[in-house]
Amino acid sequence: MGTKIKVVLFLWTLLFAVVAAGSDDGIVRIGLKKMKLDENNRIAARLESRKGESLRGSVRKHGFRNSNFLGDSGDTDIVGLKNYMDAQYYGEIGIGTPPQKFTVIFDTGSSNLWVPSSQCYFSAACFFHSKYKSSQSSTYKRNGEPAAIQYGTGSISGFFSYDSVKVGDLVVKDQEFIEATSEPGLTFMVAKFDGILGLGFQEIAVGNAVPVWYSMVKQGLIKDPVFSFWLNRNQEEEEGGEIVFGGIDPSHHKGRHTYVPVTRKGYWQFDMGDVLIDGKPTGYCAAGCSAIADSGTSLLAGPTTVITMINQAIGASGVVSQECKGVVEKYGTTIMDLLINEAHPKKICSQMGLCTFDGSRGVSTGIESVLDESNSMSSGIIHDATCAACEMAIVWMQNQLEQNQTQERIMNYVNELCDRMPNPMGESSVDCGRVSSMPPVSFTIGGRVFNLSPQEYILKVGEGPQAQCISGFTALDVPPPRGPLWILGDVFMGRYHTVFDFGKLRVGFADAA
Repeated sequence: MGTKIKVVLFLWTLLFAVVAAGSDDGIVRIGLKKMKLDENNRIAARLESRKGESLRGSVRKHGFRNSNFLGDSGDTDIVGLKNYMDAQYYGEIGIGTPPQKFTVIFDTGSSNLWVPSSQCYFSAACFFHSKYKSSQSSTYKRNGEPAAIQYGTGSISGFFSYDSVKVGDLVVKDQEFIEATSEPGLTFMVAKFDGILGLGFQEIAVGNAVPVWYSMVKQGLIKDPVFSFWLNRNQEEEEGGEIVFGGIDPSHHKGRHTYVPVTRKGYWQFDMGDVLIDGKPTGYCAAGCSAIADSGTSLLAGPTTVITMINQAIGASGVVSQECKGVVEKYGTTIMDLLINEAHPKKICSQMGLCTFDGSRGVSTGIESVLDESNSMSSGIIHDATCAACEMAIVWMQNQLEQNQTQERIMNYVNELCDRMPNPMGESSVDCGRVSSMPPVSFTIGGRVFNLSPQEYILKVGEGPQAQCISGFTALDVPPPRGPLWILGDVFMGRYHTVFDFGKLRVGFADAA
């Protein structure tokens, strides 16, 4: 079993229609239309009432397209995507001969392909989606091995089968995939996608199944082992985006890509530098953090310490942490004095008896978001709330000391942050009237600073006085050695055209056109 990330994020469902189109440049294009936000949609209504379902694998929205065509344009394949509420993108594939159509999320954060099976009898979700019928395919081959995948608040189980898979105009032969016979919970029932097509590495594939992307490369269906995402964040336009298998489309980005090497195969993981709020470093990732580019996650997830700082800067709603306020009230002055006297920051909490060990920044806030090497919760270091609060307070104080703030201002700032802890359910609302005055939030990758404006990291639901605005940031805590970890989902990938270079094991980002 491969590694899986357990992340609690919002599920925002999207509706879409697929329109196939050809081109005279030898590239197969499948155009996708996106529906405008329907405020009466049951999922949108749930989001507006702050009761959104959560699913780590369903907040996606990507399109693949060929930019900068690495090789002949005839050796690429393009799948258009649809966008709903800037929260999810998916496209159409076919399985079997003749092809049975399914809508799937193209997910760089997982590696298996699964769709509902005709043998799914007892899960209500299966009655709302297309189901694969092996008896109607002349290229079906039996496998039968059991399979199960756990996402944030949803799971599927079933068995493996083999059949041809059509993606755009490409036909992948004898592809191993999962026929899902169980899809418990409401999440999959209300989702408008049928299944998920994983684009991660085989290292995290359940059953060590060969991913569809690997099969494309091995069967010589594309010339260059590269795929790229362009996500259209304009909700007023029907086109949702494209994913290009085999290259890069230069019309979808501006300027050169900044590439960083993949540091760990599984997810598309790489090293990231510090995070800045309004151009000022937070300091938390000054020594480096890990990040993954995940087309299957709608929001942008990061350590609670930094997300809390962002919450405070943008005026996002949060929850009051009594543990945090208690630590600041009882130990705040002592911590401040130790920092001013240049005590080792990583040892302060243990020296004060608030933590049982030194040097870890992997705070725990009760969110099930730990990387697991065996498809169960990881055995990573878990701090109690007091230790976590102490470690966060140190980062916040350091940040303010570097800005030469007074001790009184620093204590007030830290207390404000204790009142802005991220909601454990993941949602943080903001005042729509203040969006234009919110600061940019930036990420350092490969020596370049990638900015997100408030218009890019705030998602708006509805119009006029009834509109509600939601922060695109949510908390995720992964302890060392795997963390701290950031998940750069569609909020980031919508702003920056993203290239997944399988041949050179690197990820590239450029301004989206």
